[in-house]
Order: sequence, then C-alpha cells, then structure tokens
Amino acid sequence: MIDIVPTPSVAAPPSVAAIFGGFFSVGIIGFGGVLPLARRMIVEERRWMSGAEFTDMLALCQFLPGGNVINLSAAVGLRFRGWRGALAGLAGLMCAPCAVVIALGLFYARFEGEPAVRHGFAGLAAAAGGLIVAMALKVALPLRRDLPAAGLAALTLVAIAVLRVPMLATMAVMAPLGIAMAWRRGR
Repeated sequence: MIDIVPTPSVAAPPSVAAIFGGFFSVGIIGFGGVLPLARRMIVEERRWMSGAEFTDMLALCQFLPGGNVINLSAAVGLRFRGWRGALAGLAGLMCAPCAVVIALGLFYARFEGEPAVRHGFAGLAAAAGGLIVAMALKVALPLRRDLPAAGLAALTLVAIAVLRVPMLATMAVMAPLGIAMAWRRGR
C-alpha cells in the first residue's frame, strides 16, 4: 500500500548498534524483497532520512555495481557512522539471509523434484516481484509533482524495458541528464 502521508521530521543519527539492528530486522523479516522494508524502516519508522534523501541515496546505490539494498545498507551506515556504520549495516542485513539461503539450498537440493516444492518456490518469486512493483510505485510517487524528473524516469524505463537498451549505456546518458537537471534547479 502506498503511503502518501508526509514523512515526519528526521530523527537523530543512529548508533552503530542501531544501524546493525535496523538492517538485521530488515534482513530477517524481508527475505527476497527487502527494499520496501528498508525504506519503511529508514524513512517511516526510524526517521533516519526523509523520503527525498532516501530516494537520492537509492539512486546512487542503483548506479553502483552490486545489489541495491546491500549498497544502501553500507551507504546509510557510512553516512551516519563511517566505516563502522557501513560494516554494521552490511553485517546486519546479510547474516540472517545467508543462513536462510544455505538452509533453503539444502532443502531444495533434497526435494527439488517434488511438485509442491517447485510451486512453493514459484510463489516466492511472484511475491518478490510484487514487492519490487510496490517499491517502484513508492519511490516514483514523489515524482508526480516533478514533471521533468518524471519524464526522465519514464524515458529511462522505456529505454531499458521497451527498447532493451543496455542498462550501462542508458545510465551513461540518463545519469548526467538527471544530475544536470537537478543542478539547474539548485537542489
């Protein structure tokens, strides 16, 4: 469900332990589709960042190589507590899911021929896809008031999803355009 209520003011910077605990809770609860949960934890529940700050940091993390949420956990930790915060964010996010992946891998290797197991994993994939769509809508919602940024986002979507332009080539063109557009507006 998309939350259109304005975000309360940003809270005090979190401690290293709070960064670890926040990302641990995201990692253990949101296995497979943690970006919406990370946003909720960072912006809505703990108020470490505003929605706009989160979107800006997520955009940077999407541009960097690697998993978006992994990059985000390190970037949030780094922003507030330096390298210790970055390590805490990464460790918090990764320790529980790593254990779950190992257990699921062993389970799947043993029972992969069973129809119920195949159907169960297909259902998990569908749920993860739904979470990605919900997160995309939540991140895109602020763009409804910013038509140039919405246009750039739509153009990027068309280039990648419809025209199948490689992501690196698309980002090489769209990222400088987005930076220039934000720079001109004095953001």
